[in-house]
Amino acid sequence: MWRNLLSQALYQITILLTLQFKGESIFGVTKTVNDTLIFNIFVLCQVFNEFNARKLEEKNVFRGIHKNRLFLGIIGVTILLQVLMVEFLKKFADTERLDWGQWGGCIGTAALSWPIGWVVKCIPVPEKPIFSYLAWRKYTAKDT
Repeated sequence: MWRNLLSQALYQITILLTLQFKGESIFGVTKTVNDTLIFNIFVLCQVFNEFNARKLEEKNVFRGIHKNRLFLGIIGVTILLQVLMVEFLKKFADTERLDWGQWGGCIGTAALSWPIGWVVKCIPVPEKPIFSYLAWRKYTAKDT
């Protein structure tokens, strides 16, 4: 679980901080559009990562997904609300409408969490958790 959590956190933090500090110059957009891109990518990253979180140890996160209607419903509602917030509730959410290219960039950036999750699941996990070694060293240090 830790490898999945840390890899996704590192990816999302890197992307979001890069956009926060360099997004306007990278994409040539206004601050409001950049803030909307950050918000949109953040939410979509969570949506894509929910698939990775379904099966922490399996590489095929889509196996049996058609049987889980609740999961698919939650994903659908989340995406619908996100589109509504960005495109139609701009005064409420303080967002700007995005064009098709910007939406595609947001979806593509967020979708990278799938291959990252797959690669991370190829990393073997030790039988004994690494944190148990730290607890053992702390315990033996007190005894001396």
